Amino acid sequence: MKIGVKVMPRQEVLDTQGRAVENTLRQNGKQLNACQVGRYVVLDLPGNDEAAAMASAKEMAEFVLHNPLIETYQLEKL
Repeated sequence: MKIGVKVMPRQEVLDTQGRAVENTLRQNGKQLNACQVGRYVVLDLPGNDEAAAMASAKEMAEFVLHNPLIETYQLEKL
């Protein structure tokens, strides 16, 4: 079973990468309100039990995939 993990910077944290992309787009005439840069991880987990896969993905996300001080994450079944 595949689970997607979307990791984004917290709103309170300065997203320097997002600001750099935002500035580049604006300098090239693109209109936008804001830009955030994060990452997306796809976990391919064994088995067909969705609840167990989500629990395992949550454990992995909290263990190594995100830094709780500066990032948030969301899980989704793919």
